[in-house]
Amino acid sequence: MKTTSTVLGEQQLRFLRPPKFTVPTSAVSRQRAATESVLATAAAITDQRQKIEQYKLILASVLSSSPTDVTQAKRFIDHMVSDEVPLVVSRQLLLTFAQELGRLETDVQKEIAHYGLAQIQPRVVSFEEQVLIIREKLAELYEAEQQWSKAAQLLSGIDLDSRIRMVDDTYKLSKCVQIARLYLEDDNAVNAVAFINKASFLVNNSQHEVLNLQYKVCYARILDLKRKEIDEDALEQALSSAVTCTILAAAGPQQSRVLATLYKDERCSKLKIYPILQILRKPEIDAFAEELKSHQKPLLPDNFTVLDRAMIEHNLLRANKLYTNISFEELGALLGIPPQKAEKIAARMIYEDRMRG
Repeated sequence: MKTTSTVLGEQQLRFLRPPKFTVPTSAVSRQRAATESVLATAAAITDQRQKIEQYKLILASVLSSSPTDVTQAKRFIDHMVSDEVPLVVSRQLLLTFAQELGRLETDVQKEIAHYGLAQIQPRVVSFEEQVLIIREKLAELYEAEQQWSKAAQLLSGIDLDSRIRMVDDTYKLSKCVQIARLYLEDDNAVNAVAFINKASFLVNNSQHEVLNLQYKVCYARILDLKRKEIDEDALEQALSSAVTCTILAAAGPQQSRVLATLYKDERCSKLKIYPILQILRKPEIDAFAEELKSHQKPLLPDNFTVLDRAMIEHNLLRANKLYTNISFEELGALLGIPPQKAEKIAARMIYEDRMRG
């Protein structure tokens, strides 16, 4: 049973919520003292489960304050990485903290995340998973702002060869390719090649078609930036294969990025299948189908071919960008399939986070 001597009350937690107006220095001092008090009280709890729950209440109070009190958030991080908190507790709380960062405003999220990385660094071996999540969230923010190299630098700080945390080869490959791609967005072939070289040791054993294609695209861009000669026939065949694999891949953000890269490559404009990168009309689809090999035409359990599914998903993504509201009857007519089928495919793509609904 929780007792008043070991569990913080709601009245104490209110001190953590900053007022919505400027407060005198004395009030700020009192608020800081209150923060220290609630953290010290939580640290003194002997029951580990109660201790964790109390720290979660404190963290929730800090993150839900409006505007977010950056000073208290930083103090919470300081406390978590101190010797006052057992490692088994601090790991759990910092993991929650890292996962909840996305709730904060972008600028506040950046400031607190960078501070957290700096404070955790001396004990980074004990908090590898927490650091990974923070770095990935920060990289997403910088990539959205098209600060490619900053995003790449944050991801390159992830320890992909950790002996403490199990990291599978698919994840390693995805990060190496992603970092290389980000550097290439800034035409930084020197840093990109380092990660493509790492990826080259992993790609041969990879069964992930999209990742393998992204690797090849990055590798080709590096060769282009370094002005290496490539046989024209071999290049055309490689580009044609890249376009085919990308079109047949599952529709989603990754496929869209690769398609955009290929579409911007002026050398792809000479390919017979180039029009399908932009507009998916029946004549082009039929012409494209004739170019496919037999193993690229299997019939799926839903009686669609791989190409049928790819075209439906591709057009569904385009419709998603064109319409804010559309009935399933209209959507089915647009895609050339029954409304129920359109609803089912759309639901699956939204569930798999390949499309926003």
